[in-house]
Amino acid sequence: MTLKIRAFSRAEDRPTPKAVYNFRVYYTSLVIAIAGAMIGYDNGFVGGTIVLASFKSQFGLDKLSSSQFNVVSANIVSTFQVGCFFGSLFVYPVGHIYGMRRGLMWSSAVFLIGVILCLLPGVTNGLAVLYVGRVLVGLGVGATSNLGPIYISEIAPPPIRGQLLAMYDVLWQIGSLVGFWINYAVNKTLPFSSKQWMIPFALQFIPGGLLFIGTFFIRDSPRWLMMNGDVQKGLDNLRWFRKLDETEEYLRFEIAQIEEAIESRAGAMGLGVWAPVKTVFSSPRIIKRLIFSTSLFIWQNASGINAVNYYSPTIFKSLGIGGTNSSLLSTGIFGVLKTTGTFLWMTFLVETTGRRLTLMIGSTGVSFCMYFLGAYVKIANPTHHASNASLTSGGRAAQAFFYIWTLFYSASWNWTPWVINAEIYDQHIRTFIQAINAAANWFWSFIMARFTPQMFASMGASGYGVYFMFASLSTVGILYVFLLVPETKGIPLEMVDSLFTKGVPAWRAHSYVLSQESELKREFDSSPEEKGAVENLEHADDQADDGHEEKQ
Repeated sequence: MTLKIRAFSRAEDRPTPKAVYNFRVYYTSLVIAIAGAMIGYDNGFVGGTIVLASFKSQFGLDKLSSSQFNVVSANIVSTFQVGCFFGSLFVYPVGHIYGMRRGLMWSSAVFLIGVILCLLPGVTNGLAVLYVGRVLVGLGVGATSNLGPIYISEIAPPPIRGQLLAMYDVLWQIGSLVGFWINYAVNKTLPFSSKQWMIPFALQFIPGGLLFIGTFFIRDSPRWLMMNGDVQKGLDNLRWFRKLDETEEYLRFEIAQIEEAIESRAGAMGLGVWAPVKTVFSSPRIIKRLIFSTSLFIWQNASGINAVNYYSPTIFKSLGIGGTNSSLLSTGIFGVLKTTGTFLWMTFLVETTGRRLTLMIGSTGVSFCMYFLGAYVKIANPTHHASNASLTSGGRAAQAFFYIWTLFYSASWNWTPWVINAEIYDQHIRTFIQAINAAANWFWSFIMARFTPQMFASMGASGYGVYFMFASLSTVGILYVFLLVPETKGIPLEMVDSLFTKGVPAWRAHSYVLSQESELKREFDSSPEEKGAVENLEHADDQADDGHEEKQ
């Protein structure tokens, strides 16, 4: 079989009208994806800002020893992850009861309050207020990291679901790119003053404000509305998103899938806010899948990405790149390549090569590059020779391999785990599960943010052991993906359970589910009772229930 690589490929699970790929679904996804820029900007700017001389002077950090500064910088960075962890959990009942649109609105408001507090230390010179602000910023970001991917996955047609979710990551990377370069810009163009570090913090207002305003101009998820009993509004929103009416077979089949999933789940567990919690923790099958989905973030962090995101100046110093401007410039190039890799993933890979193959290729490239970097750092011990002078040939090769590592990571593990986790759970538990998955991501991100400086100080000269650790973990990750990660490309959300059918290995699950869907589609096309039930749904909730009884 020949694999055709095409830009913005669409893996259609059934004949799809062109109207489905309309401006409305792209516009709504873009608004939601602004939440990604909030996350990405923090990834990019904070590590470079805290090493600016103006920031150190503002808080007396320039008088601390290296080990003391490592502790303070780790605290500044990791308080954000603490907020993210709890924000991703606390927002669950909000999203379930009030919907993801309002959840994003309120989360972005908390984020903006946190940004204000982060700027107050410019007047008070107190780190305590900065820590509180960082926690609130994290609460807002953690909440949006939960709700955003779910929102997009629920409004997206299956053939472009991966691409719409990729918009979230693209803005994440654009935010990171701006964050990486803003420190270089203020360090080069502004005189030594508190403005140098306050400007990077203040720019967080832009994505937070855009998301807050944007939530007033988008519609609620049809699936969430129908699950909460507002069937008519749910149908109206689904028609609006698809630009189709119930006379179109595509929409009739989608409505039938959603209604059947909601009705069967309501009978099995109920639709209350705590029903999913009870269902998840009383089901060995779901717990097993939850272990799988949260473990994806272990392997994501095993690439070393969050060590680089938050401490890129430390990384480049270990490779022999010295001087504030040189390290910030190298960090900016890293941001450019990371964004480039994400665009490659979005436009060519996510719906063409799929999730599984993309992850395996990514782990292979990440592992090879990290082994090279570890070997170079161990042999050359470049930390003792870091300066503003030109790099040696070995140093230039190491820098090149670091940038190659960036491309492999950003075109694979950077966003694919989020896409998979937004796809593999049914509607009735998806919001709660996403809260746990997002919390898992932020937990492992916190581990990296809190202990990376100490790892580089203790794992061999110039920290070469850190590179070998990430390389070895990524090697194991290849086997993990092959054995345990099923392909989700083009699978309707209502059929994701079948990907985990006992006795069907991960590498065969995709073709198994597609054959099941084809059989269901043939049964649907041949059953006039099914079609009549769907037509009755548009009149009222009671008639929708009557239609379901007729179908039964």
